[in-house]
Amino acid sequence: MISVLLFCSTSCNLKKAEKVPEENIENTEENIGAQANISKVGDETNGIEFGFPDKSGPVTELPWEEDQKFIEAQKENETDVLLAGYVTVLRDPLPGEEYNVHLAADSLAGRVVLPEHVFSQNNSIGPYVESRGYKKGPTYVGSRVTTTTGGGVCKIASTLYNVSILSNMGIVERHSHGMPVPYVPYGQDATVAYGVKDFKFKNNKDYPVLIWAKGIENNLYIAFYGKEKPPKIKWQHNVLATTKAPREYRINPDLEEGEEKVIIEGMDGARVDSCVIIEHPDGTTEKKNLGISYYRPMPYLIEVRSRT
Repeated sequence: MISVLLFCSTSCNLKKAEKVPEENIENTEENIGAQANISKVGDETNGIEFGFPDKSGPVTELPWEEDQKFIEAQKENETDVLLAGYVTVLRDPLPGEEYNVHLAADSLAGRVVLPEHVFSQNNSIGPYVESRGYKKGPTYVGSRVTTTTGGGVCKIASTLYNVSILSNMGIVERHSHGMPVPYVPYGQDATVAYGVKDFKFKNNKDYPVLIWAKGIENNLYIAFYGKEKPPKIKWQHNVLATTKAPREYRINPDLEEGEEKVIIEGMDGARVDSCVIIEHPDGTTEKKNLGISYYRPMPYLIEVRSRT
């Protein structure tokens, strides 16, 4: 039975197709998330002004740094060191999708994971149901895009995954999406389905870890705080195979003859082997394998007046 609770955001209706490179990809903090400011936006909560990046990636400037609740939580838990922060940029989000991400982020902010404890996204902020305020948002079911209540909260899982990796946490459970997502690189996403699939990490430190999160417009920020900076982490992805995105057509009699209207931009499928290289302060390095992610291609959906 296919679960309809695969809470993955598509944000793909205006998304240009991305071809998967046929060679190894190495992503570092410098090149997977260049902190290029595209605007200065005031956070409506506390008036902080900061730059929004134009793509997902690691960040060190975070919008809650002067928030009194955050400052008090840091003092209470003695977590004054930023372990890692990550921003996920939602591309052309649907109204319910952005709302769900913001709601989930508010539920996540302030969570504390004690040493040797396992954090579960579903147990911490689920279920993602209407009675808890969630709206319908975009969701992958098989090779189709549909909507379901809570659609979009996979952004939380994907962002948590990236922060966990950069903080050198132990990954207990992570599932890739059935199709590619446009907001993080292949191999760096995570999906959840309440009661079926979860994202979990273990706090392998000897101190508590404070999680903070916030959604502002189409940006989701998540960060971990503790007592010691983690080693430098570099992602590496090896693309083992690719599958071209197919084209699917549907009739729209309002179009001119010969006109095509792309409703959903396709994305190539891929099989990607991922690992991280950990550079310890003493100069030693360690390779940690993260497994293979399998993605079916996301079909193009194109409207035409008629098929000849």
